[in-house]
Amino acid sequence: MRILHTMLRVGDLERSIAFYTEILGMKLLRRQEYPEGRFTLAFLGYGAEERHTVLELTYNWGKAFYDRGNAYGHIAIEVDDAKAACDAIRARGGKILYEAAPMMFDASILIAFIEDPDGYAIELIQK
Repeated sequence: MRILHTMLRVGDLERSIAFYTEILGMKLLRRQEYPEGRFTLAFLGYGAEERHTVLELTYNWGKAFYDRGNAYGHIAIEVDDAKAACDAIRARGGKILYEAAPMMFDASILIAFIEDPDGYAIELIQK
């Protein structure tokens, strides 16, 4: 068994694809429309789905906003240098929630948090 993907519902698919590809450097792996169900799926990631866990963005046609509730935590992405990643994301127009710094309960781990266009938190964890 392996984890295949994590799914997020998004209010503007093109905006979200642009964020994950242009700001975070993912690749759009595939996109599929389901006219009868009135939704579109886009799969993005850093490698092929056959070998890597990917992100599925689901756009339900005509739905521009979702209440994320209080159960969602974050997606985590490993980076070589958390400060440099924040600087690059900021330069591309990304929103930094928490600058690169040691984790409160384990100073050996350097983390940062950013936010995607729909308000989902993404944790950057330095290798």
